[in-house]
Amino acid sequence: MTQPIILASTSPYRRELLARLGLSFTVANPQTDETPLPDESPESLALRLSEAKARAVASEFPDALIIGSDQVATVDGKIYGKPGNHERAVEQLRALSGKTVNFFTGLCLYNARTGQAEVRGIPTLVGFRQLNDSEIENYLRREPAYNCAGSAKSEGLGIALLSSMQGDDPNALVGLPLIALCDLLRNQGISIL
Repeated sequence: MTQPIILASTSPYRRELLARLGLSFTVANPQTDETPLPDESPESLALRLSEAKARAVASEFPDALIIGSDQVATVDGKIYGKPGNHERAVEQLRALSGKTVNFFTGLCLYNARTGQAEVRGIPTLVGFRQLNDSEIENYLRREPAYNCAGSAKSEGLGIALLSSMQGDDPNALVGLPLIALCDLLRNQGISIL
């Protein structure tokens, strides 16, 4: 019997990406505390939260394969999360201007039936151009990316803020690394094609 697939995320971006695989899935809200632990690295935070999100909904779906994902934008050990508003988005884009940012995505596939969790980390290095205040304001007026780590949506107008991208999976930057996810699903006997 095929296990149901659950996406433990309320992100519309992750939902859209997972839908590309043509698999039937259900979305569940993981309601996970995303506060970093003392001295926790950004990468460790993303890995821990991806697994915590998957496990958070396991009691509701005890027979499912549950996908958890989390992303942090980090430069020099500092985390740039979702800005939430215009002021913070401006601050973030000023701080990231001219820098290379690691958008590190944690991915977990948790088999609630067996209790097995596979966790992977996928880095994407993104170069931001030198941005002036006018470009930042114009961008945020046209695409208020207040719910995106680093205040930029590469899948939209935010691409104009960038000078380079380097990573193994273009979907990881949007929030769900599909190449790694396909591999994890195959490991659980789920055929994508």
